This record gives sequence, structure tokens and C-alpha cells, in this order.
Amino acid sequence: MTTWPIVSVTTFLPLVGALIVYLSRGDDEAARRNSRWIALWTTLITFAVSVILVMRFDPANADFQFVEKSAWLATGITYHMGVDGISLPLVILTTAIMPFCIIASWKAITSRVREYMMAFLILETLMIGTFSALDLVLFYLFFEGGLIPMFLIIGVWGGPRRVYASFKFFLYTLLGSVLMLLAIMALYWNGGTTDIPTLMHTAVPRSLQTWAWLAFFASFAVKMPMWPVHTWLPDAHVEAPTAGSVVLAAILLKMGGYGFLRFSLPMFPLASHDFAPLVFTLSVIAIVYTSLVALMQEDMKKLIAYSSVAHMGFVTMGIFAGTMQGVAGGVFQMISHGIVSGALFLCVGVVYDRLHTREIAAYGGLVNRMPLYALTFMIFTMANVGLPGTSGFVGEFMTLLGTFKVSIPTAFFATFGVILSAGYALWLYRKVVFGALVKPSLMSMKDLTLRECVTLFPLIALTILFGVYPKPVLNMSAASVQQLVNNYNTAVTAVKAAALLQ
Repeated sequence: MTTWPIVSVTTFLPLVGALIVYLSRGDDEAARRNSRWIALWTTLITFAVSVILVMRFDPANADFQFVEKSAWLATGITYHMGVDGISLPLVILTTAIMPFCIIASWKAITSRVREYMMAFLILETLMIGTFSALDLVLFYLFFEGGLIPMFLIIGVWGGPRRVYASFKFFLYTLLGSVLMLLAIMALYWNGGTTDIPTLMHTAVPRSLQTWAWLAFFASFAVKMPMWPVHTWLPDAHVEAPTAGSVVLAAILLKMGGYGFLRFSLPMFPLASHDFAPLVFTLSVIAIVYTSLVALMQEDMKKLIAYSSVAHMGFVTMGIFAGTMQGVAGGVFQMISHGIVSGALFLCVGVVYDRLHTREIAAYGGLVNRMPLYALTFMIFTMANVGLPGTSGFVGEFMTLLGTFKVSIPTAFFATFGVILSAGYALWLYRKVVFGALVKPSLMSMKDLTLRECVTLFPLIALTILFGVYPKPVLNMSAASVQQLVNNYNTAVTAVKAAALLQ
């Protein structure tokens, strides 16, 4: 058993790195170079420590592991950290993606580099903390704290409409979270504690379940984002720098799905069951409607942003199906989408760095100048479509299978999303990569550099590995998912039995 506080070390190492970046001195060029290297080494060391977490994690144990608990606030609010099979994959995803973000920003960011690297490192601490916190108040602080560095990353280093996009992102997310704060206070008054494992086994009155579920849903639905509160996402993606888009798509969107798995299903099972048809409806609309909207986009980032909303629709659908396949598929889809969508935004960043435009019409025939890029982009496009043999297929198939057991119409209509995703993804690929190379601006385009290969090739390996061998992710989460589904079904069955007796 680990005696040192490994979860806290993983969480706060990036914060230490941010402090070192802040204290680093030198002339402008030296300070920029030092900031980049300190940030890169910090993220790599954090990833190495998180790998120790995986190696020492017992996948057969459904309970929280590496638990750290100490008194914090006088009212019984504690500093309580730990991970289980649902949160650990997301912690690893966070620590694995961050080094790629730093490398992708190496040449792209030239102004206020120290502040930029500090913002990313602080954001990493807050994201890992969100997935590791086992106290409601602690979770809320990490969850909301992540808004601030992301707000700055978009607002300072973003595109021409960055201020509008950053304020829209901030206000949408904050509005939903105010309701969640009220629900946290109500749960504290009901259970006398903010301890998440304790609250999971505390009976919540039916009326409070309904209101608390809606309050938590308001926050997590915006974060996912679900239709119709998704409109901040395309704007944020378009204006954010490349690495900002990668973090937003790969990790920040997963906080909503994690919230549903950690709070909505285990704490409010009856409300989750009652509101499942609503979630199914919103998920199907998200999958079909945003896929159709993606077909009409002229900006590469906007198209991928809308595809993210559609893919998150599969996650919410699978989670609220309340079946083993649905929930496990939802967890896997979050990991797969984190890898694939992050890589797609890196691919857009590659051509944007060369031509400084994301307009689809500005490209064409890139395969003639950039064959390696064309191959890389193709693999991630196919994964985004959900081609068998890529990680995108496993998550979508499992969520559809799990939903089919509960609601055949939902699974039927959601399947159209698979067809539509092929439509917009292949259309984008054909426009950008194929065709004749006639535009003069494309004649001097260079293929992938060594730095770009270092960021993209490991993600290709993971996409194909998890496509043909998804066992590492599924095994890690299996026991925790099984326990969650069992508790959910037990609570729902008990209420149905009581209703029959009356």
C-alpha cells in the first residue's frame, strides 16, 4: 500500500511547476525558453507519477483507493482525495494530454510565454483535482477554479473575437454552477456532511433528489455541453489557441460526464431514472442536429467542435441508460474522444501554423505536399467517424448497445449520428487533403516537422491500440462501473416494488 500522498503529489506538482516558471528570470528570449522547458518537464514528471498510480491501482477493488483525508474547515468539510476506476482513467488522460499541449505551443505562442505556461500548469492542477476530490466543497473549488485559467487562455492568446468567446464561455459555465452550489448546500443540510463516499450511501428524499438532480444537471449539461446549452463551445474553440482547444475538447468537456457518473447516478438514482427520457431526447437531438450543423461549417475548428457535441451525446445517452454496457461505454467514449478530438485539433493547428487560416475553402490537394500529414489526419478522421479498429468505434458501439436494452427508439435515432459523422468528417477530409493542388499559397507547404510528429504519433498509437485492444480502459473501470450500476438498479427496483405493494 502506498504510504506517501501520491494523489496530492500528482494534483499539485503542476502548481509547483507554475511557481518555478514564475520565479524563473532572464532576458526575454531566455525567460521564454526556460518557461517552455520547465512546463514540459513538469507535465512529463506529473505523467510519470500518475503512471505509478495506474501500476499500483487494484482494478478488482470497486472502492476509492489511495485515499487521503485530513481536517480542513471546522464545519466537517475535509481535504479528502482519492481515485476509483471511473476517475483514474480521466486523471491519466489529463496528465497524458498536457505534455502534447506544451509541445504544440512551443513555436505558436511567442508573447507572454511565461504567463501562458503558468496558466496551463495551474489548469492541470485544477483538472486533476476535479477528478480526485472526494469532498463536495473541494470538488466545487477545483471544478469552478478551472474556469479562470481557461478564460485567460482564450481571452489573452485567442483569435480576433477572443474576448467575446471567453466571456461567453465563462458566463454560461458559471450560471449552471451557481445552481450546483445551492444543491451542494441542500445535500449538506440533508446528510450533515460534504463527504462524497458518505453521501453516496445517504438516503436523499424523493423531492430533494428531483431538485438536486436538476441543479447538478444544469451545471454538467453546460460543461458537456449538451444541446441546447452548447453554443459557447464552437465560439470558444474557434478563438482559443491550438493547445487551448485540445484541453477544452480532451479534458474540460469530460468534467460534465464525470459529474453525472459521480453525483447524478449514485446520489439521485430515482431522479436519474425519472429524467432518463429527457436526457435521451436531448442526447438524440445533440447527436443528429449538431451533426447536421457540422455539415454546414466553413471553419475546420467549428466543424470539429460541433462533432464533439454529437459525440458527447453518445456519452450522456450511455450513462443514463443505467446498464453495464452503457455506462462502461460512456467512460470509454470519454477517453477515446479525449484522444481523437485532441489530435484533430492538433492537426488543424499544424496547417494553421503554416497558412494562418482555418477556412476549409483555403485548402485542397494537401496530400501532394504533405503525405505524412494526410495519413495522420486520415487515421484521426476515421476514428472520429467510428471506424472499427479505432477507439471511436468501441465507445459508440457500447453506448448504443447499452441504450438499446433500455430504449430501442433512442438507439435507433442515435445510430443516424454514425452515418452523419461519416458525412461531415469525410467531406472535410476530401476538401482539405484531396483534389488538385492549384492554390499558390499551398505550393510551399512543408510536411510534418519532428516536433509535430512527436505530438501526433503517440496519439495514433493509442487510437489504434484501444481500437483493437480496449481491455486496459475497460478493465480499470469495470469494478467501479459494476458497483455503480448495481446500486442504481437496486434503488430503482426497490421503489418499483414499493409502488406495487401500495
